[in-house]
Amino acid sequence: MYSQSSFLIVLGLFIFMLLAMEIGFRNGRRKQASAAEAITQANAVLVSMLGLLALLLAFTFSAALQRYENRSQTVVAESNAIGTTYLRARLLPGEMQDEVQELLRQYLDVRIQEGRVDATEPALHESLMQQAKLMEAQLWSHATKAAELDKSVVTSGLFIQTLNELIDTSATRDAALNRQVPEIVLFLMFATIVLTTATLGYASGIAGHRVTLAAFALMILIALVVYLIIDLDRPRRGVIQVSHESMLSLQQTIESAQGLSAQTGTMR
Repeated sequence: MYSQSSFLIVLGLFIFMLLAMEIGFRNGRRKQASAAEAITQANAVLVSMLGLLALLLAFTFSAALQRYENRSQTVVAESNAIGTTYLRARLLPGEMQDEVQELLRQYLDVRIQEGRVDATEPALHESLMQQAKLMEAQLWSHATKAAELDKSVVTSGLFIQTLNELIDTSATRDAALNRQVPEIVLFLMFATIVLTTATLGYASGIAGHRVTLAAFALMILIALVVYLIIDLDRPRRGVIQVSHESMLSLQQTIESAQGLSAQTGTMR
């Protein structure tokens, strides 16, 4: 389901809702003769199903929103880790400082690109992931070399600590981006929606009238909530995207610092 368009999924669901309502209405019309007890029973079932649907929608929306918040937090955490590692690179032996900081700048660029790649481009996403892992290995190689040259905890030790946090937070962010609401939960929600609309049509058929405009408005609202749930649950596609503002801000800060450093070196 993750590879399908959110709009097409919700549109298909809405069509199934209309069909289920029409089928339920026609079945209800055939049983209209014994309406007294049937209306009471159908209304009771309808109220119960609407309550169950509300519970499922609330649970699924809460799960999707929680995952969205977790993704946003991991982006900020990774940005902080990269920024701290970039600053502590100045504690390394002199010949390594510029090389490590340049590698970190490139790593930041790759991580920003990787976070913005659409889910419809898996090859590009995998390529950027491989580049990031290669850069992490290069950074760790520099860290071990620095530890051999300078065994001080205050210098190389602090850099190794923050680099380890950087690698951990990047893995945490990747895991958060790949974590969605289980599809079985979505399918259960879809089935409940279709059965509820069928029951609504059945109750209307027994009562001898078509579904009211208010009921159609409710169906549209349910479809919109489902669309919002699916969109929140898809960090790499759709309208709602995880903000990379913290990463972009760090990128601008590093570029400004490099520009200022270059100007200072020219003046000297």
